[in-house]
Amino acid sequence: MEEWLIAPISALISLLVALYLYYYVKKQDAGTEKMQEISDAIKEGADAFLKREYKTLAIFAVVVAVLLGIFVPEPVWITETPTKNITLALAYVFGSLSSALAGYFGMDVALRANVRTANAAKKGLNKAFPISFRGGAVMGLSVVGLALLGVSIVYGITRDPGIVLGYSIGASTLTLFAKAGGGIYTKTADVSADLVGKVELSIPEDDPRNPAVIADNVGDNVGDVAGMGADLFDSYVACIMAAMILGSSLGTKEMNMPLVFAGLGIIASVLGVAVVRVGRSGDPGKALNLGTYITCFLFGGLTLLSTVYLRYPIEIWGAAVVGLVAGVVIGITSDYYTSINRPPARKTAEASKTGAAINILTGFSYGLESVFPPLLGIAIASALAYFLGGVYGVGMSALGMLSIVGTIVAGDAYGPIGDNAKGIAEQSGLGEEVIKITDKLDAAGNTTK
Repeated sequence: MEEWLIAPISALISLLVALYLYYYVKKQDAGTEKMQEISDAIKEGADAFLKREYKTLAIFAVVVAVLLGIFVPEPVWITETPTKNITLALAYVFGSLSSALAGYFGMDVALRANVRTANAAKKGLNKAFPISFRGGAVMGLSVVGLALLGVSIVYGITRDPGIVLGYSIGASTLTLFAKAGGGIYTKTADVSADLVGKVELSIPEDDPRNPAVIADNVGDNVGDVAGMGADLFDSYVACIMAAMILGSSLGTKEMNMPLVFAGLGIIASVLGVAVVRVGRSGDPGKALNLGTYITCFLFGGLTLLSTVYLRYPIEIWGAAVVGLVAGVVIGITSDYYTSINRPPARKTAEASKTGAAINILTGFSYGLESVFPPLLGIAIASALAYFLGGVYGVGMSALGMLSIVGTIVAGDAYGPIGDNAKGIAEQSGLGEEVIKITDKLDAAGNTTK
């Protein structure tokens, strides 16, 4: 068996696990009629937004595909291989469709998980957390599964990493609109809901008397689930594609190495998702962080074994691990500056007692401070990776950073599910104890996002 085939096999495993988790979430109790009514309203709004967005994107994608087919890699009237133009255009369309499918599938399960999480919260945090996290894991495993399967199919048919570039550009098309469009919608709806509710009418967040709350909940799904999924889908594919193109100039082994490492990253992500647990009085944030760290260790171990067995250059493995460590530094920094259990968030909240001005200045100051550790980590990682493997080493370092994206997206998509669950609990009148539990889930989700 050719070594690169581990990529499509791992991708299929990821999709099968995502399908299993989808049905796990789907079979949970959706709660009262009132809860389901609110959940259906959120779903209606999210589906309408995505349908409208995808219709516009479809027109754009068709136009770009035609232009690619005519002009890239060379104009059809001067090229000796017009079939390459057609293949690149088809790969572009395939990339657009795969990214759209990942976003829709992930958002669909998030829309199902929100009400089920709220209902499970009536029985405690340890009952609600698995539903919300496994709902997010469907998105995470769908993104990496469809992305790597698509790359593998295009590469398997053409054996040309240059054509994989077309698949990557297709994924970028969705990102350009889905991330920006969904992100702007969600923040506009969020701010307007807060203004009309908490500021003008002095009613609680997610209060059922505020009709803008549904729009806010819709935005969480179209921006932080579908949009974010499309964004990371694109980054993941582009990273693999770039490393493959750099490796193709060095040899077949170096060209296949990114696919092997990406496949092992998916296996590590599936195992990392499986071990995430939270106790009766546990901390969701700690559980999510533990899952990420376990995934990192598994990836490092699996890729080391494959490097020794397949006789890859050990320096390139070192470059990938350097990138992985830089990613962990970014995660730890984000956790420290955004977690409700850490000094920055607590001091920013304390500053709000003296007014909005001091609150904004404190938060902005911590924001400026928070970018330094990641920038330093990326700079050191880039220098070390270049020292270990040249430009190809830097490419593999970036792949190392994004290798565990399945677990990362699972945590990202978990955030909007917890946020929606809190909104449904508030609007359904489930009581202070349930709202307190969903608030805890929401707080951890804000950090993971």
